[in-house]
Amino acid sequence: MKKLLLATAATALVAGAAGAEDIKLGISVGFTGPLESMAGPMAEAAELAMKEVTDSGKLLDGSTVTAVRADSTCIDAAAATAAVERIVTSDRVKGIMGGMCSGETTATLQNVAMPNGIVMISPSATSPALSTLEDNGLFFRTSPSDARQGVVMTEILGDRGIKEVAVTYTNNDYGKGLADSFQAAFEAAGGKVTINSPHEDGKADYSAEVGALASAGGEVLVVAGYVDQGGGGVLRGAIDSGAFDTFMFPDGMVGSSLETGFGAEIEGSFGQNPAAAGAGRDAFIAMASEAGFDGTTAFAPESYDAAALMMLAMAKAGTSDPAVWKDSVMDVANAPGEPILPGELAKALDLIAAGTDIDYVGATAVELIGAGESSGSYREIEFKDGKLTEVGYR
Repeated sequence: MKKLLLATAATALVAGAAGAEDIKLGISVGFTGPLESMAGPMAEAAELAMKEVTDSGKLLDGSTVTAVRADSTCIDAAAATAAVERIVTSDRVKGIMGGMCSGETTATLQNVAMPNGIVMISPSATSPALSTLEDNGLFFRTSPSDARQGVVMTEILGDRGIKEVAVTYTNNDYGKGLADSFQAAFEAAGGKVTINSPHEDGKADYSAEVGALASAGGEVLVVAGYVDQGGGGVLRGAIDSGAFDTFMFPDGMVGSSLETGFGAEIEGSFGQNPAAAGAGRDAFIAMASEAGFDGTTAFAPESYDAAALMMLAMAKAGTSDPAVWKDSVMDVANAPGEPILPGELAKALDLIAAGTDIDYVGATAVELIGAGESSGSYREIEFKDGKLTEVGYR
């Protein structure tokens, strides 16, 4: 009998090993381009979740998860499409954490992910247009739509007693979508937008744009751009010319280079980026610090959550086939179920294996609404003594 039991156990082990895979997941973010200062921590956050699951040995018969990076550039749709095409056709990824910026995300979703049946979960593509884009059930995002950000911006300005602003935005899907959403919300609340003007990325001089903004005037200049590109250029021009002395920074501007490049020059300026307070955020920041990167970087928590949702959906579906596990993303993301925080992915996998529902809370208090996007909370920030400081959450 003992020999029979041992033989049965050995057979089960062989069967388990035979079912294991090396599951490849893509990471498509702008390692070069206007948000490159954010890209590193975002990728490292996703890879942290992948390592956590791999080390547990509890995903799909002990499968490992390997990251495959692709440089989306953030703003070059053709380059992003080529990069994502490579990881889909050559590396055979089973899902993609990305894209990073709204335009290239739309391009890679339509040109690569949908034709190949690959799920994308973006941590940072926030254009309202993505809420209604046909996606065959393959697109989700752990960041909220900029329709929500426009409302939050209006609330922050209202609380500060600001009634008149000028707006400059990067001339793409993200910038225009955010600028329009904000203007609608701000004016509905009784505010006035003196000018809502686009700027192009990649210019050496923004004096003409700054001149137009200065002529229009306003208590605050809202810079809906990219900190490492045109947004930073307009900001520099506005500071040097004295056109404005207080600025509002939406999420594309809230990067480490805003502090290192401007610091005390933007004292009293403020802004916001998607984030949620609580035990989940605290746990993630501690894990990131131990792993050697800054977990407070904008969209790093959302990146961990995006990767975690992919792997938990695979476990729920019992397969790495994206055509199947895409239908389990909403199941693991939302209540009812046992709440799951960062660092608890092994626990989540045990619960799923036991047939118990989970509610992935993650680093950003994940709650997916509509077609699969974050319901949205934001961290309000302000510059004090040259440092980016946290005001609170909305």
